[in-house]
Amino acid sequence: MYNLTGKVALITGAGGEKGLGRAIANRLAKEGADVCINDISRKRTEAWHGLESVANEIKMLGRNCIIVTGDVSKASDVKTIVETTLSNFSQIDILVNNAGAPAGPDRVSVVDLSEDEWDKVQNINIKGVFLMSREVVRHMLQHRIKGKIINMSSVSGKKGAAKFAAYCSSKFAVLGFTQSLALEVAKSGINVNAICPGLVNTERTFGMASGLKPPGTSTKDYEQTMLTKSTELNPSGRLSTTEDVANVVAFLSSSQSDYLNGISIPVAGGSFTN
Repeated sequence: MYNLTGKVALITGAGGEKGLGRAIANRLAKEGADVCINDISRKRTEAWHGLESVANEIKMLGRNCIIVTGDVSKASDVKTIVETTLSNFSQIDILVNNAGAPAGPDRVSVVDLSEDEWDKVQNINIKGVFLMSREVVRHMLQHRIKGKIINMSSVSGKKGAAKFAAYCSSKFAVLGFTQSLALEVAKSGINVNAICPGLVNTERTFGMASGLKPPGTSTKDYEQTMLTKSTELNPSGRLSTTEDVANVVAFLSSSQSDYLNGISIPVAGGSFTN
């Protein structure tokens, strides 16, 4: 549908078996892009080999793929991630800032929220977006690349929720950052946009449930309750899927989105419409 042949995409937070990063990497590869996938480590579990597994899927699609580990909240790691991508592919046309802080200990009332948990969420969810975008945009401007920056926010970046203060704050910040950067680079032909998914059933939902569950309730049971309730409340009668989000990333990565800049797109089945 979208021709990304000859493009290079760098995707952070791409090592999860059920995560958005995996779906995005595969979708962009299917559209013809070569891909650099990043996460904080190469391997997640014994059953799922993280970045290695995703890289193998992309190579099976006939596309080139490299793995670069690193912490997006550290400027030195970000510099290495970008330099390694460029040494292999010579250019970066698409950056998808998908890495997110683990959910769980931060999902408490503000009065019970530790400074360390607050900092962890902000460092990954917004500082990481800033550091990665800054490094990649410098490359795009220097080489006159009309590139695409896609930042992963959330419907929680549009409306606050109790016990989500750290997360909501970081995702609201992503939208503000997206709008500001878009205005700075629009005349250079660089598009900066954001996606706001609703609840997606990934590895993160278990962590979310562990922080939100009532006393005496098992995490697994509460996770299922949370998923069921969210499904029932959604106007479309189902949750967002990783493929739903990847479809929008593919569009925003393509030339068909060239006149869109600084926007945020809810991918939530109608539960959030602005």
